[in-house]
Amino acid sequence: MKKINFVLLVVMAMGLLSSCLDKKQEKVMTKAIDPANMDLSIKPGNNFYEFANGGWIKANPIPSEYSVYGAFTVITEENEEQLKSLVAEVSADQNAVNGSINQKIRDMYNSGMDTARIEELGVNALQDYLEAIDALQTKQDVQEYVATLQQVGIYPLFYFFSSADQKNSNWEIANFYQGGLGLPDVDYYINPDERSAEIREAYVDHITKMFVLRGADQSVAEQSAKNVMEIETRLAKVSKSRLERRDPNANYNKMTLAELKELSPDFDWDIYFAELGLSNPGDINVRQTEFIAGISPIMNDFGVEEWKDYLNWKLLDYSANYLSDDFVNQNFEFFGKTLSGNEELRDRWKRVLGTTSNGLGEAIGQIYVEKYFPPESKSRMVELVENLRLAFAERIKNLDWMDDSTKQKALDKLAAITVKIGYPDKWRDYSTLEIVPDNYLVNVLNANKFEFKRDLDKIGKPVDKTEWGMTPQTVNAYYNPTNNEIVFPAGILQAPFFNKDADDAVNYGAIGVVIGHEMTHGFDDQGRKYDKDGNLNDWWTAGDAERFSEKTVILAKQYDGYKILDSLNVDGQLTMGENIADLGGLNIAY
Repeated sequence: MKKINFVLLVVMAMGLLSSCLDKKQEKVMTKAIDPANMDLSIKPGNNFYEFANGGWIKANPIPSEYSVYGAFTVITEENEEQLKSLVAEVSADQNAVNGSINQKIRDMYNSGMDTARIEELGVNALQDYLEAIDALQTKQDVQEYVATLQQVGIYPLFYFFSSADQKNSNWEIANFYQGGLGLPDVDYYINPDERSAEIREAYVDHITKMFVLRGADQSVAEQSAKNVMEIETRLAKVSKSRLERRDPNANYNKMTLAELKELSPDFDWDIYFAELGLSNPGDINVRQTEFIAGISPIMNDFGVEEWKDYLNWKLLDYSANYLSDDFVNQNFEFFGKTLSGNEELRDRWKRVLGTTSNGLGEAIGQIYVEKYFPPESKSRMVELVENLRLAFAERIKNLDWMDDSTKQKALDKLAAITVKIGYPDKWRDYSTLEIVPDNYLVNVLNANKFEFKRDLDKIGKPVDKTEWGMTPQTVNAYYNPTNNEIVFPAGILQAPFFNKDADDAVNYGAIGVVIGHEMTHGFDDQGRKYDKDGNLNDWWTAGDAERFSEKTVILAKQYDGYKILDSLNVDGQLTMGENIADLGGLNIAY
């Protein structure tokens, strides 16, 4: 998965809006506020969350396929139904011209729904890759094959991608980012607590079972799983924590290829880049230098056979959801049930639809907005955004702790924020993406390869500031610091977040908070380090920066006191960006 700088919107549960049917007009009318979703027996001063959402929570127990349920989930489900009808219509077209968007959407979706063919192929869908890994003989072969897998969206060791130069935001450069772990966070590997130990044990058992499904004997599978865990644990020990990775300046370490070779001499970077077809990558931002440096001794401390186990695991781990049911179910048993608490696997059509929507995101997005995103919604949003911008400016002007020079630069940055609403002005060209009718996994890997090449082609070129980092059908929003932009896909611009027919107060209380949230990300503890042009540049006076930090300490302490479960509390420093954005969004919208 490509690592990006976008700050994704994180919102706690919101009260959902209910609907009733006007039979005369034969259309669904959405209530702006439904008291049934509230719990009026609760005093809002005692527990505002229960007061506002209690009725809805009681009426909506978490479905078995989810571990979290709220407004985001409900809208996503509604979007899935809309997308399902669109894709079903396209998928029924047997006369689609070969190479057309309709043919690609049809074959991508249908190949994922063709369970008979998927079961017939089983693990043999991976045969070419498995044989290639088994044939590796040297560590240079291993390092070359790391690049081979990355080109199809499978990332052993680290992530490699293109991104704007953090201090020259109009120019794309190559980037390395730590990775290579199967568990979702570094802490799982190194925390000594009982729960982490249980997860580690279950993870090794899961890897063993996956190797057995591949065809290995039990004892061989157990040793392979042990090898994988040892390599991943070593990688975790040289990785930065999530909190450490929140510092943009610490993540900016631009260097030449020669300097990269000096930093990590026991990885053959010439072979790696040659396999990528990028013999001269130019400037490279190594976001976590300790990690890339740490790869050298790790490469030396394990033999070729152990590295082959690791590469086989990365291949199996990524591909599991696109293989036969034995792989899918084992993958869900660990990642769905053990790690996430989900009780039931999501319906196949939902999983395949999500994969198709990712692989052909803007192609499906173009159809989606034509049917489900009216032009009036865009114009209404533009008006709301500009009003929020005015309110934010007034708040900056009235700050009693910031001096005039910093205020002016803050106002300049606010005025320079670009706003993207609904969908991109130009659509992605998928003409070079090959989608076949009878191999789901091949289609997934082809879509990844298409995206990887498109990303690599940006290196050493000007940034395309018209590009979107989310598809139009995504239920989310983001702030991109290097573009100094806020982006609201069509998917989130529906009730309860946005209602073009509702009173202003309702929209300011819902999507207004989201708009304010994203704007505030430009001034949170990370975003404030970027100037109006999207460059890492300290534009604050020393005194204002110190006073800002003092306020974040207070906010962190407040969040540190929030208990999630039993003895588990929020980490106020880790969640600082979202804490500030939520607080700012509410104030600006109000």
